[in-house]
Amino acid sequence: MSFFISDAMAANGAAAQQQGDPVFSLVFMVLIFVVFYFLLIRPQSKRVKEHKKLVESLAKGDEVVTNGGVLGKITEVGDNFLTVEIAKEVQIKIQRDAVSSMMPKGTIKSS
Repeated sequence: MSFFISDAMAANGAAAQQQGDPVFSLVFMVLIFVVFYFLLIRPQSKRVKEHKKLVESLAKGDEVVTNGGVLGKITEVGDNFLTVEIAKEVQIKIQRDAVSSMMPKGTIKSS
């Protein structure tokens, strides 16, 4: 019987030595969170702010590209929707948030 008890004591002592310092594991978790913040969360929030600023600044005559890749010129601006002319006498109505980027003036004529 004493043979088994000494084995159990030895295993318990070895497990205690393998656990490590709890302060180190806390610092490691904080470090991982900081890395995720600077590599994932912060850049995404910057992109969201830039897109919101772009959508708010849209005006009649701006040339835009939609999320679907359609290039056109804004002919009407509403609260939630825009009317975009994609070809002569061809207009579509899209949501303001569907605009992915604004193009420089004259882009439509050069393409």
